Amino acid sequence: MTKVGIIRRENGRKAVKVALGILFVAALLFLGKLLTSAPAHYRDASRPLDERVEDLLSRMTLQEKIGQMTLVEKDSLDKEKDIAAYGIGALLSGGGGKPENNSPRGWRDMVAKFTRRARASRLGIPLLYGADANHGTGNVPGATIFPHAIGLGAANDPLLVEQIARATAEESTATGILWNFSPMLELPRDMRWGRVYEAYSDDPKRVADLGAAYVRGLQNAPENEGKIAVLASAKHYIGLGSLTWGTAANPSYEIDQGNVPENEQALRSQYLPPFQAAIDAGAMNVMAAIGSWGDTHIAASKYLLSDVLKDDLGFRGFVVSDWYGVNNISPNTYDATVSAVNAGIDMSMVPYDYQTFIADMKKAVASGDISEARVDDAVRRILRAKFALGLFDDRGPSLPSLKIVGSAEHRALAREAVQRSLVLLKNTNGVLPISSDIQSIRVAGSAADNIGRQAGGWTVEWQGIDGNWLPGATSILAGIRATASKETSVEYDLNGNFGGDELADVGIAIVGEKPYAEGVGDNAHPSLDSADLSAIENLRKSSREVIVVLISGRPLIISDELPKWDALVAAWLPGSEGAGVADALFGASSFTGTLPLSWTGLFPRGYGLK
Repeated sequence: MTKVGIIRRENGRKAVKVALGILFVAALLFLGKLLTSAPAHYRDASRPLDERVEDLLSRMTLQEKIGQMTLVEKDSLDKEKDIAAYGIGALLSGGGGKPENNSPRGWRDMVAKFTRRARASRLGIPLLYGADANHGTGNVPGATIFPHAIGLGAANDPLLVEQIARATAEESTATGILWNFSPMLELPRDMRWGRVYEAYSDDPKRVADLGAAYVRGLQNAPENEGKIAVLASAKHYIGLGSLTWGTAANPSYEIDQGNVPENEQALRSQYLPPFQAAIDAGAMNVMAAIGSWGDTHIAASKYLLSDVLKDDLGFRGFVVSDWYGVNNISPNTYDATVSAVNAGIDMSMVPYDYQTFIADMKKAVASGDISEARVDDAVRRILRAKFALGLFDDRGPSLPSLKIVGSAEHRALAREAVQRSLVLLKNTNGVLPISSDIQSIRVAGSAADNIGRQAGGWTVEWQGIDGNWLPGATSILAGIRATASKETSVEYDLNGNFGGDELADVGIAIVGEKPYAEGVGDNAHPSLDSADLSAIENLRKSSREVIVVLISGRPLIISDELPKWDALVAAWLPGSEGAGVADALFGASSFTGTLPLSWTGLFPRGYGLK
């Protein structure tokens, strides 16, 4: 064949390839048009959930699927239109991430604005909005702030916990938040950890019972016609309560985000039962921990996320990473993303770098490093939760009135929770309850008139706010003044400096920790500071008997001081209803709480005087 002939033949082959390519693309376009023009069964609320999921999944482009796998902090959006442009599946408010108008109405309007942006996308896939409402809707001033989990662990009543979760769901839903990053199912062993108070106990049975109750309370609402009310997030999977001191990857922390020793026996007998109970209760989201299981990042462990959680425990919901939990795997974002998604992370919390995550995902699928089947599995799990929440159906009319936020009914429930969370650890000569005919009381200490310390971290701001500032809340001092007899003199001085030589019948020192959250609260020696110790000493000099009320997120080191006190009450972090503490001090309610974990060197788990 001549050279000209060869050239003509090659050109002919190229033309055929181009023509076939054009036909293939045309066929794909036709098929896509056919799929999108077919009846949209996913919009039909009468159809089975799984059928709706599969119908929607079949219509989605790779870009839209990857968008659903992306969780973004709302303040990091370059433009609000990016929600629809990238098909972003979920937004969150990080600690302190609030609307300009930080009120119940402001929250509701903000979430509605973001929701409208998502609805404007090609397929109108709704947005999932999440926040840490782990002791009530704590981001919102004026909301009911319940005791943190450690106090509920002391009360140890699943029905009470379920009622609190239901009330939290009602206030959260009113503000538009339908995804709550709770409950925490860890078993804290080291009291130096800054997250002890987020846990119910170090007893797997107690945590399993209370965690499942919290899931039921958040998700099950009879008035919601069988759909999930607020999506619970069982966290942090798994084993963080056994972190090793000094292993924190974050240089600012000591133990949080550190290493969990690899222990298969502990995994099966201790760490997994609470998560199994939450899944059995209907949890459709699990948050993977920031930390390592032995030498492997938990968010990159296929064994833990896919083999154990999804296969062994039968979890059909989706797994979300924690704050930058994927990026912690490797400094190379592409490698980190590939490792996490292949391990079983379905939605990545990439607070500020969503464009990078989306680009890495596209590259990984194109190169075959992440299969389309893995993407489909992740998106299927996410969509299943969204359909179960009723997000594709009009939930607008079912949103509770904003009047439910901080309602009298919820505050009464919170006050009861405070009463039942208190643990009486010492009561010499029956100084408690305080007699109704007592003549004089002196009150001192940093937490006596400080609602911010009562509420602790995760209250409006990530680290909480130290001070007497929360709208509608009652300080413990105010509760004492309201509960004491009108004939009883109640004096207060922060430092316990009371003049005169006459002794008060009783001195009440209300002392404890400043608010903190996560690794910021890691503390090698959690104890009372010098100002509180001085206030107690001043009360001892000016009062016949001294009652100490500890406001703390964990057991404190008090071995040297305890013998000097006549009575000791562990009040944990009681939240907005400080009057509940006063109720027990004056005998309007009984002390029924027991220690949810041991008080190192002093009292065992389960201890509590009646």
